[in-house]
Amino acid sequence: MAAPPVQPASALSQDQHRDLEDRTQRLDALDYFELLRVPQDLPPSEIKKAFYRESRLYHPDRFFQVTDPVLKARVHDLYKRITEAYFVLRDDAKRRKYTADINGPERAKKLRFSEVSEVETKAASRKEHEEQIGTTPKGRQFFQTAMADLEAGRAPAAERNLKMALTYEPANPRYKEKLLEAQQQLKTDASPADPFKIR
Repeated sequence: MAAPPVQPASALSQDQHRDLEDRTQRLDALDYFELLRVPQDLPPSEIKKAFYRESRLYHPDRFFQVTDPVLKARVHDLYKRITEAYFVLRDDAKRRKYTADINGPERAKKLRFSEVSEVETKAASRKEHEEQIGTTPKGRQFFQTAMADLEAGRAPAAERNLKMALTYEPANPRYKEKLLEAQQQLKTDASPADPFKIR
């Protein structure tokens, strides 16, 4: 990520100085969306623009020559949190988890994305991936073969492979859903004019 252009600290207006003071005083109460001044449903490209906007204004390099330690500390604290916000919100999985957390009953405890949040996000992503294709090698193998069968219109083969996949992962909801889909396809394909077709 390219560093934003550095401007002298004197470029801060009185309003910006007040804003800096206000935001750093409320830092522990602001969520990442509030820090970047964006709505929660903003697309990643707009989040990036918001980060650059805030970063240009509060980048610590702009305040290198400033002798006021309080001002420097405020800038450092705000910039650090703005960078943290961008790190979380630019990642789809982290943003989804973070948004759910701050809209939940424990908002105050979830304003900062922690290592625990990172572990929870990875676990949720892994679980979601496993639900899509399975947790066992054999289950995944039969499931993927069944998906190819379904796509090719081979409903009987898809049904057999999904039943095999379910022997390895009997509680897998995705496998069950696709088995029902294959069985529905078998019923649709079966015609009363052909008594030899599977019903």
